[in-house]
Amino acid sequence: MPLADYESSEFEAEGTRRAVFRRGAGPAVIVIAEMPGITPSVVGFADRVVALGCTAVLPHLFGTPGREPSGRYIASSFVPACVSREFGALATGRTTPVSTWLRALAASEHERCGGPGVGAVGMCFTGGFALGMAVDDRVLAPVLSQPSLPLPLGAARKRDIALSPDDLATVKARDDLCVLGLRFTNDRVVPAERFARLRQELGDSFVGVEIDSSPGNPHGIPTNAHSVLTEHLVDEPGHPTRDALDRVLDLFRERLLA
Repeated sequence: MPLADYESSEFEAEGTRRAVFRRGAGPAVIVIAEMPGITPSVVGFADRVVALGCTAVLPHLFGTPGREPSGRYIASSFVPACVSREFGALATGRTTPVSTWLRALAASEHERCGGPGVGAVGMCFTGGFALGMAVDDRVLAPVLSQPSLPLPLGAARKRDIALSPDDLATVKARDDLCVLGLRFTNDRVVPAERFARLRQELGDSFVGVEIDSSPGNPHGIPTNAHSVLTEHLVDEPGHPTRDALDRVLDLFRERLLA
């Protein structure tokens, strides 16, 4: 039971009520699960956030909480989410609508947990949601782990970062922000053009970590590797994915706990 140690409650905002799982003490970090949902590996990452001294907050957006991933399960979660207006899987030039709900959750958790602000981690389908949350200045440490929306079909979508022009201007105007991005270099779902656009727009406020997954790479990382912090994490000192994980935890330590 991966979530056995987590408190379950419900949170309502923007007319939508969702389950939220919570564990730990200290400043909040919103952990937004990748497809197909809150898997044991996602909970494992959240447990590291708790061990750091933060409160891990996992909103339930899709899937079955705690269920192991499989090809059929991923498909059953992906298809309805992909066509949902709430997630805007193909939309360009606009902020994903669910980010507004997540901002409200972050504000509520900041009030509950205290601290200087809130951290946020989006993964894969939800990777860019953390950037949409950074419109709220309470979100101090957004992490974009393999941000795959909008789905990179065509040159425009490859460069799109799922923010409206107004929200992008708000994020760029912040002088207290550090945005951390993670991707594998051979991951076609998260094209290099997207990270190049993030660097172009955010400048020094964006730190991109790109892990070599090219054929024959020195660490033997599969060329189809995708999930940096969960399914494709190799938890060994010196491995690039472990280094990426440590950078994420260091960001939370510096911005939320210092």
